[in-house]
Amino acid sequence: MHRDNSTTRVNRTIQASPAARPHVAGKFLVAGGEKLYVRGATYGTFARDPLGHAYPSRDVVHDDFHRMASIGLNSVRTYTVPPRWLLDEAHDAGLRVLVGIPWEQHIAFLDEPERAAGIEARVRGGVRSCAGHPALLGFALGNEIPSQVVRWTGRRRIERHIRRLYHAAKAEDPGALVTYVNYPSTEYLQLPFLDFVCFNVYLESRDTLAGYVARLHNLAGDRPLIMGELGIDSIRAGEYGQACGLESQIRTALEGGCAGGFVFSYTDEWNRGGHEIEDWAFGITTREREPKPALTTVQRAFSEVPFAADTEWPPMSVIVCAHNEERTIADCLDGLGELDYPDYEVIVVDDGSSDLTSEIASRFDVQLIRTPNQGLSRARNTGIEASRGEIIAFTDADARPDTHWLKYLAASFARSSHVGIGGPNIAPPGDGRTADCVANAPGGPIHVLLADEEAEHIPGCNMAFRRGALEAVDGFDPRFRVAGDDVDLCWRLQEQGWTLGFSPAAFVWHHPRASVRTYWRQQKGYGRAEALLEEKWPEKYNSAGHVTWGGRVYGGALSRLLAGRGRIYHGIWGAALFQTYQPANPGLLWSLASAPEWYLLLVVLTGLSLLGSVWSPLLLALPVLLLACGAVLAQAIAGAADARFTSNPRNAGERLWLSGLTALLHLLQPAARLRGRLLYGLTPWRLRTERRFTVPLPRQVFLWSETPSEPEERLELMERHLLKTRAAVLRGGPFDRWDLMVRGGGAGRVRVMACTEEHGSGRQLVRLKVWPVLSRPAMAVLALVAVLAGWATLSGAVIAALCLTLVALVTASRAQAECGGAMTAVLEAISALEQAQVIADTDKPVEIGRVA
Repeated sequence: MHRDNSTTRVNRTIQASPAARPHVAGKFLVAGGEKLYVRGATYGTFARDPLGHAYPSRDVVHDDFHRMASIGLNSVRTYTVPPRWLLDEAHDAGLRVLVGIPWEQHIAFLDEPERAAGIEARVRGGVRSCAGHPALLGFALGNEIPSQVVRWTGRRRIERHIRRLYHAAKAEDPGALVTYVNYPSTEYLQLPFLDFVCFNVYLESRDTLAGYVARLHNLAGDRPLIMGELGIDSIRAGEYGQACGLESQIRTALEGGCAGGFVFSYTDEWNRGGHEIEDWAFGITTREREPKPALTTVQRAFSEVPFAADTEWPPMSVIVCAHNEERTIADCLDGLGELDYPDYEVIVVDDGSSDLTSEIASRFDVQLIRTPNQGLSRARNTGIEASRGEIIAFTDADARPDTHWLKYLAASFARSSHVGIGGPNIAPPGDGRTADCVANAPGGPIHVLLADEEAEHIPGCNMAFRRGALEAVDGFDPRFRVAGDDVDLCWRLQEQGWTLGFSPAAFVWHHPRASVRTYWRQQKGYGRAEALLEEKWPEKYNSAGHVTWGGRVYGGALSRLLAGRGRIYHGIWGAALFQTYQPANPGLLWSLASAPEWYLLLVVLTGLSLLGSVWSPLLLALPVLLLACGAVLAQAIAGAADARFTSNPRNAGERLWLSGLTALLHLLQPAARLRGRLLYGLTPWRLRTERRFTVPLPRQVFLWSETPSEPEERLELMERHLLKTRAAVLRGGPFDRWDLMVRGGGAGRVRVMACTEEHGSGRQLVRLKVWPVLSRPAMAVLALVAVLAGWATLSGAVIAALCLTLVALVTASRAQAECGGAMTAVLEAISALEQAQVIADTDKPVEIGRVA
């Protein structure tokens, strides 16, 4: 199937009518049902005339605006509130206006309460004077509060001030878009309430700008990113240097996924603080409105949105696997049919649906493959076998891709060596109140980034891979029938030494579950997937059975909830040009309370509290139980308070209902995950080795070899053997005094340390030390229970003493069994190493001795 609707889509985007009020739709703006890329220039500030007017005459503005429109611009940014007639002129020229509302941001304005109140009043007045005008793009509440002022006042106070201004603006014009224009020196300001993110960035290196745009996207999250100012001074760079540089900046920003940008500025005429600035010339026209070469390059760059017309696009295949998805698959396939991409195919694999999924899919121009129900991984492999694209993309049947989804993915592949690239998934508005709450609950699809453009994990609803890489690792693992297949594939690709990327503009709308029941089933399925992943990749999990990501988790309510307080890099004396926010790890209690196993702790504490009826000291468990329950409730309440509802609650009662359901989902999610994990063997008391026991005593093994070998080779041989037996084997780190560790379970493990002696003529003596250890939680539990049991015995509380002694014995025997199983696995690996050495030593037999 060959599709080429790119020309029509671009033309429709460029000709979007300014009469339609813009609104946010994922990572972009939309007006009149069409995506609106902001192609703008800044205008002003100008010297005031004798009557105090801050703009040129109406005739000059009329000519300027029509000149802007003639070169393809659709927006203009002002730094002062314009008169109504200027908005009329913009509307007549087909331009939208981002209205800047100035106030005394360059002083410590919050040190004077009266001044802060006056600022809010001026913001309200400025918004009121322009409210509802059809030429409005939105309002910008300030521009670049100096980093010294923010540092002096404090980040939190500045954030609260901007929030107050935002709500004041919304009160005057509820339908208007509102932003604040930031810059790199205060990028750490956290303003999640803004409708879109706007930054002034002056970076002339294409690679440096591309990297910083990627960083800003991760700060923006699910919101659009617009460049508030891009510019080059023609006095210092030369007019042709300015022309080339501006074209590069515009293309880099648009190809990087920005929703548009403003060139600084339309004209060299620039007045600041009552003084004409003559030693800078950032305009694309002179003060006399004569065009510079930059006007032509800006026109060319903005005419090809978001990619150059001569870009070569590889053929791509999109695979959608569906099982009983009659509710959403039509929307998914409708979105795929509207993709702006010249050469792609859509393959739908119906994995044994019993509803109308196949019938609905057959109405679309797709390749439909029906199979018996075999699970998600086999369905995806079936789609791969039927595909022809160089790049194979995957999305879910309950997702709808953005129009330019494939282009952003393909462009990211073209400029990188990544074998896989993913993008964000965003919950669409209008799915209902319950779905809105589910979108704000933990457990949704996430991406994990090692750097701004390098991923550790990309979610299955939005991922693409090079065909050769998929074939090299034999596609998806069939054991993952419902979930976990994407995580497993990402790890296998990285195991080959390849990397994964992330394209923030390549997003899909992903429908959350529409009921509490389906959300529970989904989370239970994720718990099962975690159990399967831990069984296959034990080295990726800690002893508690939780994955240890190397990167930062993005997306989902839990990632926001667990974000630590962090600190800000200001530089010496607060003078750094790029001042960044460095998040800290959350507190131990806050992290543990989000784990599914926390509910098991609640059960244990409840049992101890009940046992307090026969021995009163155990009633001390009751306040601990209350604290543990309080931590869970606090997280649920904090998660509900952090929720961002798209359904716009109409009153306090509706907001309370939405927040209450969101809090309930925060409580249910760990319980559902725990159920799935327990049902499929991911328990704190699980055995991670075969059920064979060797007395776990420390021992040494000596191996004499006539054939030289590097120490690392022997350890790698042992490691490979252990992995073949599916043992949970981990390598020692740079600060550890052990080389390999085999985890028998949550409590017991065995460590191995090797030492190779050189005895001349290639002869070596290998010493292997093997010893068991208990995990710290296991030792803490044993010590606590033993102390309590002894205390109960001395107090004459026989029943309590017997119960506690039984708990201690069970814990100790379990830890011994785990250590014994791990010891068996290690000794078998050493035997395999011995056999390999026998084969290598063809001249003399191996001499082996064991010392207990």
